[in-house]
Amino acid sequence: MAKGEGAESGSAAGLLPTSILQTTERPAQVKKEPKQKKQQLSVCNKLCYALGGAPYQVTGCALGFFLQIYLLDVAQVGPFSASIILFVGRAWDAITDPLVGLCISKSPWTCLGRLMPWIIFSTPLAIIAYFLIWFVPDFPHGQTYWYLLFYCLFETMVTCFHVPYSALTMFISTEQTERDSATAYRMTVEVLGTVLGTAIQGQIVGQADTPCFQDLNSSTVASQSANHTHGTTSHRETQKAYLLAAGVIVCIYIICAVILILGVREQREPYEAQQAEPIAYFRGLRLVMSHGPYIKLITGFLFTSLAFMLVEGNFVLFCTYTLGFRNEFQNLLLAIMSAVPFLILVALMESNLIITYVVAVAAGISVAAAFLLPWSMLPDVIDDFHLKQPHFHGTEPIFFSFYVFFTKFASGVSLGISTLSLDFAGYQTRGCSQPERVKLTLNVLVTVAPIALILLGLLLFKMYPIDEERRRQNKKALQALRDEASSSGCSETDSTELASIL
Repeated sequence: MAKGEGAESGSAAGLLPTSILQTTERPAQVKKEPKQKKQQLSVCNKLCYALGGAPYQVTGCALGFFLQIYLLDVAQVGPFSASIILFVGRAWDAITDPLVGLCISKSPWTCLGRLMPWIIFSTPLAIIAYFLIWFVPDFPHGQTYWYLLFYCLFETMVTCFHVPYSALTMFISTEQTERDSATAYRMTVEVLGTVLGTAIQGQIVGQADTPCFQDLNSSTVASQSANHTHGTTSHRETQKAYLLAAGVIVCIYIICAVILILGVREQREPYEAQQAEPIAYFRGLRLVMSHGPYIKLITGFLFTSLAFMLVEGNFVLFCTYTLGFRNEFQNLLLAIMSAVPFLILVALMESNLIITYVVAVAAGISVAAAFLLPWSMLPDVIDDFHLKQPHFHGTEPIFFSFYVFFTKFASGVSLGISTLSLDFAGYQTRGCSQPERVKLTLNVLVTVAPIALILLGLLLFKMYPIDEERRRQNKKALQALRDEASSSGCSETDSTELASIL
């Protein structure tokens, strides 16, 4: 019996490749595998990745600045109905983020990756829904349902685009320096995207002659009949201007999405590939929400982004009715995305167009940092989490989806409250001027409330625990983990080959 076993072993040994025999017989002589080569991204790769951030920013700015005034003065939806549309749309947008994150975490890896298929299939529906948001249907009594349906559909589809795109930051390279460089490209493109979206929507819409009424309460039947033809023609021209702007933005969305899909390849972490399956979603959610640096970062981002969204949603109305710059708001939007110095000066000074332009240009520098720097800090938080929980992977979509969940939900509440506040203050649809209570309400919404929120957010950012030294330590520890995973992966491959031959 023993002889038979020895003969079988000798026969198997004769079939083994020499390299594997040497590995098994003399393990001490095995050469250590060289370190994995750094994955360098070309400038073209970084540009293709960065352009993927433009669709979200271009459409987001257009909707943020113009949807409220479009619903009130162009679609002529009542203030209460407009508040319902804005609140439900933003609240639904917030809910879809964790839902999409859950679906992505359950998605299998394909030949295109795990994230890229979501970007591909969401793009066509997103552009159709976005275009129909800016279309005025012929049935006036069902307009609320029309805008609510397509606003929610667009927010769902853009979430299916933006959540995987945001998480893609962790999968374009395993090198943190390359991720930081790609993020810098992305930040630049997203800043340009906000300017581009504001410029396209503002300049095209600003050229249209939007009709208004000097005194809606005292207008006589004769004066209404005399101005009816001119008002109807101007109103149709305004509707066409919004559709034209939507068409241009849709073209930009398609071009950027195609470049992203063709120019970026999704990569998998070496140590993640060894996992049989990712962590359960709700267990991962509990771990993510108990990670201290993430909680501090997300809370600070919540208050600062809420401040900017308040200004964004009410800025056109503020320029039109409080400052009296009805024909200049589209140019002011090119120079400002709001900031504390601008808000303070605008609140204190008299209406002066030149000073408003100067302060707006200066404010543009600070808003970019306040809006975009928190996104560049999020990969550091995820790396810090991976070091504390090295056996759990697949949590990236959870981090990114809940990062925007709270901000979107809060922005929905803020926009709903701000529109209702205008209704209570006596906002007059298509009025050339508004009552003093409306002007005061807009002043509070655009200056006082955002200043308080920004200061609170900055205080929370001050408590953020990941400094540069901790970031460098995390980088070294992660690189050691990747090298160890690559080495064990090679050993596991040899062992598997040996077992299959035997």
